[in-house]
Amino acid sequence: MNKVMKEMLTTGLYLLCVLCITYLIITFVGQRTEVEGESMETTLSDGDNLIVDKITYRFSDPQRFDIIVFPFQYQENTYYIKRIIGLPGETVQIDQNGTIYINGEILVENYGKEVIRADNRGIAANPVVLGEDEYFVMGDNRNNSSDSRTEIVGNIHRDDIIGRAWLRIWPLSEFGILKHQ
Repeated sequence: MNKVMKEMLTTGLYLLCVLCITYLIITFVGQRTEVEGESMETTLSDGDNLIVDKITYRFSDPQRFDIIVFPFQYQENTYYIKRIIGLPGETVQIDQNGTIYINGEILVENYGKEVIRADNRGIAANPVVLGEDEYFVMGDNRNNSSDSRTEIVGNIHRDDIIGRAWLRIWPLSEFGILKHQ
C-alpha cells in the first residue's frame, strides 16, 4: 500500500509541474492563435494558425512592419493581428492617392495588398501624431481592415501589445489535428 501511495504522489507532483510549466510558457513565452478574417491578406489568411512570441517585447521595442497581436478593447477575448506602420513620436498621414507618409516622407513598403481608397483613409486623412508609447497599425488588406485608421481601434499603446506573430503553422485544423481554443 505504501508503494502505491508513493507512486500516486510522485505522479501527482509530476503532473502539477507539467501544468505549471505549461501555464508559464503560455502566459510569458508564446501561444497559438488562429487568424479570423481577411484583414491581413495576402500575408496571413483566414484560418492560419500562428505562434505568438510573447517574450521578445519584454527585452526590445516593437519595430516597424512587425505583425503584432493586441486585444480589441470593446470585446472580451477578441484579439487583432495587424502590422506596425507608425512608431512612437511619429506623425502618420495618408493622402488622397492612398500614399502613406511618416513624418512627411513617403513610407517605402510593399505589404499593402492594394492602394488605399480615398474614402478609406479614416482618421489618417489628417496627420495622426503618435504619443511616446503609441503605435499606428494597419492590416495588409488595406481596404478591408479595421485598424488604427478607425476610432474604434485607434493607436495601440505599448502595454496593450501581447506579442508578435512569430511563426505560421500550416492550417492543421482542416485535418482535425488542431481545433479552436
